[in-house]
Amino acid sequence: MKRKIHAVYAALVAILVLFSCNGSGKEKDCPQITPVPTPLRERVLTAKEQAALTPDAVIKSLKEGNKRFSTNNVTARDHSAMVRNAAPGQFPKAVILSCLDSRIPVEDVFDRGIGDLFVGRVAGNFANTDLLGSMEFGCKLMGAKVILVLGHESCGAITATIDDAKLGNITAMLTNIKPAVTASQNFKGEKTSKNKEYVAYVSKNNVINTIKTIRERSPILKGLEDNGQIKIIGGYYDMHTGTVTYL
Repeated sequence: MKRKIHAVYAALVAILVLFSCNGSGKEKDCPQITPVPTPLRERVLTAKEQAALTPDAVIKSLKEGNKRFSTNNVTARDHSAMVRNAAPGQFPKAVILSCLDSRIPVEDVFDRGIGDLFVGRVAGNFANTDLLGSMEFGCKLMGAKVILVLGHESCGAITATIDDAKLGNITAMLTNIKPAVTASQNFKGEKTSKNKEYVAYVSKNNVINTIKTIRERSPILKGLEDNGQIKIIGGYYDMHTGTVTYL
């Protein structure tokens, strides 16, 4: 309320100063008026608002948010206020399963704020037992409406899998991605990690395989999807443009 009163007062002062300057006929008498800043979003999603959402509405909001991000028109937010407002509880819209890659700031990519998304990260965005349990928690217990598996361009985990890399625990980790390489044998062209088109092809097949894994290994999530309570979808992030295409 105080912020609204301040904004109204500032606007009235600006109008009075403007009329005063116009009446004086002297440009030097007119001070420079500092524009009133755009109000910051400080609210977080409530339980009632989350319950009213449909999976399709959440997907639409993710697409709109990504458009704002890729055109540098993101929402201004008061993060300090949102942290405090979110402290009593959380009611996120979606679960995003992303790669570990530092170049994909997930909340920013979809122009979402504190309390809007559950974000799970692992190199190669695959679904193991821990991540499946996390997604079940996010959807079954906490009410998220969408699971989005997000692959991306120039994925190091994908290139390492193609090259059959051997190093510590990485070796075991990459076995989760190998089914995508197997599924990509119909690619027409050079099947090496140096071929960007092939890497992209495997990355997209990896997203599709992860979605398949979620449905096969989590009866809870499959049941929610079959009942229309959630949707499980895939996306592919372009490093050059910041846009997400849906698979």
